[in-house]
Amino acid sequence: MMLIGDPVYKSMKIILLLSILQYLHLAYGSVNRCGSPTLQRCFCGHQFFDDKSMFVVNCTGLGFKNADMLNELTEDTEMLVFTGNHIGTLPSNVFGEGRNMTKLRIIDMSNNGIHDVKGKAFHHVVGVTRLILNHNNISISSEEERNFHHPRVFSNFFNLEELHLTNAFADNTDATLADDLHDIFVNSNLTKLYKLHLEQNEIKNFKDDRVFCDLPNLHDIYLGNNNIPSLNFNITCLPKLRYLDLERNNITKFSQQDLDRFDRLAYPYRSINNNLTLDIDGNPFRCDTAIKNLYNWLHKTNVIIRDKDTLQCHQTKYGTKYIMNLKNLAESKHAKISQALTILLVILVLILLTLLGAYAYLKKGSMRGRFSPLLEAVSRKVHYNKIESQDV
Repeated sequence: MMLIGDPVYKSMKIILLLSILQYLHLAYGSVNRCGSPTLQRCFCGHQFFDDKSMFVVNCTGLGFKNADMLNELTEDTEMLVFTGNHIGTLPSNVFGEGRNMTKLRIIDMSNNGIHDVKGKAFHHVVGVTRLILNHNNISISSEEERNFHHPRVFSNFFNLEELHLTNAFADNTDATLADDLHDIFVNSNLTKLYKLHLEQNEIKNFKDDRVFCDLPNLHDIYLGNNNIPSLNFNITCLPKLRYLDLERNNITKFSQQDLDRFDRLAYPYRSINNNLTLDIDGNPFRCDTAIKNLYNWLHKTNVIIRDKDTLQCHQTKYGTKYIMNLKNLAESKHAKISQALTILLVILVLILLTLLGAYAYLKKGSMRGRFSPLLEAVSRKVHYNKIESQDV
């Protein structure tokens, strides 16, 4: 039996510890393979994402003040997560001039305080399918001296399928943003773009209603939590559009033309399994004739309306604002109409009975003359039957 104080036991313990340390060193070396001292604080290694193993470089929340270290990314990088830092400007050739990041598929640069993206910031990234720039402060301005307007900012993303720009732009720039988005989409050749996120960007109006028409493969548009007052952009130019998010905007009504446009993206204009899905919850619809048309349309259209039973409309009476559920409002009106019809029917019956009674009273003399022979005949027959019964 080997004792704890035995020299052999101690030797085996040391060998085991050395083996564990060597294993951990090898494991760390195989996982954290950043390839550069400037990236050693980042995680570099393989992770499972979207059901497949990818070589990931993750530099989240490390307080970087610039993006210089991204020049030294290994060309094996398939996914870059560079979030929660403090980067004011993304310079040209952020991944290094002359380098081909052909394996890179996903770039996430959310929440970095980015306010300027240079025109050639993303160069040689033709393989990227998902770009995420959420929660930044990007300016796209026409002020030449500040050089913020870069209509070709996404021009190198030939295979981009998802573009995430939720709360990505500087506050109080809605007019400039809406005007310039079309220039960006036209000049960026995003022919494979499938999903576009533009939530929380204070967008009001699109100067060009064809703002999205140069994105022929667009399936999903997310415009929730903006200030859009109506369907002020063209959707019929998007033959593959399957989901439109307009929730929590400033829409007070849809015109009949708007409703017809929605219908054009559903059966019978499309296959029944390819109907448009629409999200319009959280808008301040007015409780007027337009809301009646909308409610009737909701129950006959083939467009799929999310949460249609929770839709509300707004009304002001005597200085007090009321918010009413469309379904309850319609049922209440239907109940009121049914009750009114019932009361009206009772009143009409009473009036009819009163008129008949009045008519009978006025014509009682002539009616008595007409019915007297009949009454006398009935009376004689009854009297005869009584006598016959007594004889028996």
